[in-house]
Amino acid sequence: VQLQASGGGLVQAGDSLRLSCAASGSTFSTYIMAWFRQAPGKEREFVAAINRSSGSAYYLDSPLGRFTISRDNAKNTVHLQMNSLKPEDTAVYYCAAAGYITLAYLYRNQGSYTYWGQGTLVTVSS
Repeated sequence: VQLQASGGGLVQAGDSLRLSCAASGSTFSTYIMAWFRQAPGKEREFVAAINRSSGSAYYLDSPLGRFTISRDNAKNTVHLQMNSLKPEDTAVYYCAAAGYITLAYLYRNQGSYTYWGQGTLVTVSS
């Protein structure tokens, strides 16, 4: 599957952004989808993941309550709604897809994901 992330940009602290990731192919609904981010000078980290049927979602602790992941299997897209953005949310955001993840804690593991989008830059000014 090919992934194309979009929706990044320059915003001010407190603003909202909605990132989107469009997936090619007819098997989108069979993938677990996730968002990761990489801030300047830091390692890439897990942000959020959602299972195939949108029944379960997982989040990084720090943006908990400010970020919401969702998916539309009919449109082959996954979204990340980000509210009350902070300068520390500045990063390149990547969407990723996994065919199968056995344990819940592995949703946060980059190695669990096979397919990656190119990333979209989010810059939050103070």
